[in-house]
Amino acid sequence: MAGIGARDIKRKIKSIQNTQQITQAMQLVSTAKLKRSRDRLDKTKPYFETIQSTIEDIFSKSKDLEHVYVTEREVKKTLYIIITADRGLCGGYNINAMKMVLNQPEDKSALCLLTIGNKAKGFFGNRGYEIVESFTGISEKPSYADAINIGNRAITLFESGEVDSVKLVYTQFVSTISQQPKTVQLLPVPKGGEKDDADEEFVYVDYEQSHQVVLDYVIPKFVQATIYGALVESSASEQGARRVAMENATDNAEDMLDSLTLSFNQARQAAITQEITEIVGGAEALG
Repeated sequence: MAGIGARDIKRKIKSIQNTQQITQAMQLVSTAKLKRSRDRLDKTKPYFETIQSTIEDIFSKSKDLEHVYVTEREVKKTLYIIITADRGLCGGYNINAMKMVLNQPEDKSALCLLTIGNKAKGFFGNRGYEIVESFTGISEKPSYADAINIGNRAITLFESGEVDSVKLVYTQFVSTISQQPKTVQLLPVPKGGEKDDADEEFVYVDYEQSHQVVLDYVIPKFVQATIYGALVESSASEQGARRVAMENATDNAEDMLDSLTLSFNQARQAAITQEITEIVGGAEALG
């Protein structure tokens, strides 16, 4: 029995070694993809932050600003744009983002979803949520064209009155080992408070044409830029989460191999001891 036990352990060791090779390879791939994603994030963030500050500046320096993209109305239905991955094996990255929607105060019937990634599509589709559109195959390498398509779809739903609020759920990249799911409101655009800086003279904006024309152009750009920034940041978060998950899996495999190797040596020693005991016993019986 000891010999059979040793053979079983040896097969387990071989299986875990094969799995460890796969997780090590995936860790290396994720490390390379993470570097590219972080480079893209560093290039994107200044544009994303400039658009946001421009919108805030317009609202803070404009009196009684009214616009269809700004005016709040009774919220009967909310659109959630949720960004997840197309693949798994990235720790809690996907489920943490999806929990942000599950934990919202709205009833299931009072919200609809625009999903990015196979994981959100499958998860919410299997639970009976209304999915107005799904975008797949873009989570790891999003383009600005993807953000335009997603943003235009959301704006169309908002303008038509099918939804009264648009919110974006994505994963903020804090560091390689830390990613934080976040929800931001896109439409109606939050006005925020007026700037009151003692070192800066406060001047109201005087529009050359009208604020209607300006906001008709600026706010769609703001929505698209925000979505693109979230896509890029989520892409970096996905690779960071997958790298950490694969590193942990590789380390766990190493711990299991150490434990199984010890068990294998003990089983083999027990088998050898048993054989020696049987040989000595047989010799004594013959004598």
